[in-house]
Amino acid sequence: MQVSVENIGTLERKLTVKFPAERFETQVSARIAEMGRTVRLKGFRPGKVPTTVIKQRFGDQVRGEVLSDLIGSTLREAVAQEKLQPIANPAIDTTGQPENGEIAYTATFEIMPEFPTVDASALEISRAVAVVTDADIDKMLETLRQQRRSFDEVDRASAEGDFVMFEYSAEAGDYRFPAEGLERAGSVLGSGTLFKALDEALTGRKAGDAFETAIDFPEDFRNAELAGKTAKVSFSILKVQEPKLPSVDAEFAKLFGIVDGDLDTFRKEVRANLERELKAALMARLKSEVAEKLATAHAGLDVPKLMVQSEARNMAAGSVPQGQQPPPQLIEAAMPIARQRVIAGLLMGEIARKQEIKIDRKRVAEQLAAIASTYEEPEKVIELYNGDPQLMSGLQNRVMEDQVAEWVAEHANTTQLDLSFDDVMRPANA
Repeated sequence: MQVSVENIGTLERKLTVKFPAERFETQVSARIAEMGRTVRLKGFRPGKVPTTVIKQRFGDQVRGEVLSDLIGSTLREAVAQEKLQPIANPAIDTTGQPENGEIAYTATFEIMPEFPTVDASALEISRAVAVVTDADIDKMLETLRQQRRSFDEVDRASAEGDFVMFEYSAEAGDYRFPAEGLERAGSVLGSGTLFKALDEALTGRKAGDAFETAIDFPEDFRNAELAGKTAKVSFSILKVQEPKLPSVDAEFAKLFGIVDGDLDTFRKEVRANLERELKAALMARLKSEVAEKLATAHAGLDVPKLMVQSEARNMAAGSVPQGQQPPPQLIEAAMPIARQRVIAGLLMGEIARKQEIKIDRKRVAEQLAAIASTYEEPEKVIELYNGDPQLMSGLQNRVMEDQVAEWVAEHANTTQLDLSFDDVMRPANA
């Protein structure tokens, strides 16, 4: 076997491999002979199918399979011999035909870059810390009450928090929605379901009220014919309902799996859930901080184009409905951030290797238990992960990223950032 390597880019390699055509023909003959002993064809006794018939019926298939097998095995030998590390399956080009007693093919692929020494002490890291307070628990209990509120019909003017059911039509120039009749809708005033101008128009109205008013529709309104325009809107109020919140008592606690309805146990459960969410959010924030600082510090690192393109496609796919292919311009727009992500991911992997950071099995078990605890039958979730290598590998990778991020934070110039629970969980409000 002859092997030669050509550098066709910073990380691109073109490997040319040649092996004796005799080796190919020998394996083809052996495969056909084996088929002759096992194949069953109508009109022939088992094991008595002539070789000429086997060649006629299966010759092309066998030659293709043997060529594929030989390319696979010789490629593995060649990359090992040349100490290369392809990041993905190479693109193979070959005629498959003997020439001068040899069969040749080329394999084109990208390899991993040579990583620089990562000096964690040169990084400025901001690590957020926060705790769950009694006030956070009270706020969550109020949220749970809001989620389980009921509505009672009232004979009064509507106010913020009330549910209003109404019918309407809107006219802007020659356009009318709906084309005929009225559209029925309902919303809780002040909930953000409707835009502010509509909320204001519906506030202070009673069931049976009918009125017209001019409404300025926002630029991003879902109906393009009304978006950014002032329309004459006709309203008919059908009913007004006020919210009725449940009391935080034993019956309320039972709704959340507290069998005996004990409120202290309920608060402890709420605290445990909030602390689990907070821990995950703080770790996600730290990993994002470490990844950003690593990528910025090594912005010039050459990384495989294939990895960047794959990351950009994944990012773009998250911006379109499931099952649809993202448009090329969306993928292209994601490339800069995708490149940063790839740089950070590769450097974090290199840190794990250089520092010999081993996966913490206890943390894997703890994270799996935390994931499972959010389901009604946690034992089945744990069983699912333990029986699915792909799911378990993804979990282990996340734990390893956590460990690397913590190692970087411990060795970097790290500043503690004290935040509240809301600051962490709802950063837009910070």
